[in-house]
Amino acid sequence: MSEEVMARALFGITLGYHITYATLGVGTPFLIFLAEIMSFRTQNPLYRVFAKRLTRVAILLVGVGIVTGTTVAVMLSVLWPKFMEVVGQIINLPFELEVFAFMMESLFLAIYVYGGDRLSEKARIFSSLFVSIGSGLSALLVTDVNAFMNTPTGLTWANGQVENANPWAAMFNPSMPTELAHVLASAYMAVAFVFAAVAAKNLLKPHLSEFERRYHKQNLTLTVAVGGIAAVCTAFLGDAAGKMLAVYQPEKLAAAEGLFHTTRYAPLVIGGIVNTAQQKIVGGIPVPGLLSWLATFHFDGTVRGLDTFPKWTWPPLIPVHLMFDTMVGIGTFAIAVAFVYFLYRFKARTKETPRWLLWTIFITGILSMLAIEDGWIFAEEARQPWIIYGLMTVAQAVTTTPDVGLMFGGFMVLFTVLLIATVWALRHYFKNHPLREDDDTADITGTKTDSSGVIA
Repeated sequence: MSEEVMARALFGITLGYHITYATLGVGTPFLIFLAEIMSFRTQNPLYRVFAKRLTRVAILLVGVGIVTGTTVAVMLSVLWPKFMEVVGQIINLPFELEVFAFMMESLFLAIYVYGGDRLSEKARIFSSLFVSIGSGLSALLVTDVNAFMNTPTGLTWANGQVENANPWAAMFNPSMPTELAHVLASAYMAVAFVFAAVAAKNLLKPHLSEFERRYHKQNLTLTVAVGGIAAVCTAFLGDAAGKMLAVYQPEKLAAAEGLFHTTRYAPLVIGGIVNTAQQKIVGGIPVPGLLSWLATFHFDGTVRGLDTFPKWTWPPLIPVHLMFDTMVGIGTFAIAVAFVYFLYRFKARTKETPRWLLWTIFITGILSMLAIEDGWIFAEEARQPWIIYGLMTVAQAVTTTPDVGLMFGGFMVLFTVLLIATVWALRHYFKNHPLREDDDTADITGTKTDSSGVIA
């Protein structure tokens, strides 16, 4: 592979690995906060047990996330030096502010963990809220750099140099509102369904104690509710992002839908494969006018096609369309699963969730994390060949060092070790600290409960 391809592969794997931890690191504190709220409102100690066990996961994620986040920062400087030269002049503010967001997250996580049961219920809610805010801001500020890469503003580009730099204008770029909101909502959706999958898998086990069954059923309801609401929000924000693309990155929208020619009443094509020779999607299901609506709010709106752009600026069409369909399909599936679950939960004669639905929720948890990775790959691939849209290509930004291959091997070893260590640590801890050890929650809530979780 060339240095450019090797650098892209290495950075793509690095970013994809970090995104998994970052997503869990954003969604888990939010669930802890919600569990504390529910514990306070219902005085049900099972919610506090859930928050306590989630906290153990969050602590590990913060530790590993620091390593993977630092690795991403190193990769940016080493693999893309010319890009970082531009970043230092125009879009450095989010990186600087992210330090304070991480400090907020770490400070309140320390208060929440080490204060523990010595804190009042309201103090725990307050602390967990600021952990969630800090983790969310940390992710959003870094994502804002990506938003700038999609819609660069706040500068004049002359002969490959930044002039008239306005970092605040760059930070509040046109992509910022929709991209940041979409990232946050999708993270909440994915992580909620991950923990819903954990609850569903446990409910599939035979011979659960009454306490364990109550605990997992309660967590399943909470997480599916959060995941379903976040999935709906993600869908609406995705619609807003599509309208933003139509204005600021029309070829990305055209590539996502395999639209080769500027069209009124443009159809949204579901599925199929892009055939570049025939310049159409083969095997897809077209929905007339829906792409025009997505782009313009009008079914008869005009959507620009790929033929209005130089062919060298076209992204790889086949994978981009497939990734777009996969991302949208998983989100739609998650909404449907949440709807069916609550249909059974509130309308069915029995309150027991069918096994087939538990398995479906379990699969949805896996798919939701795949959707996060798929969405990020789509966002980056669909911007190719640009690293900063319209200003700098990936080829212009890449390093000229011949040692990328050595770095590739070294960091693959690091990621493998981290992955194995993370899985081992989680399995080891929860295997040696099973749920039944938390049956007695007197040390958590100050209220004695019996083995069924009912206040004695």
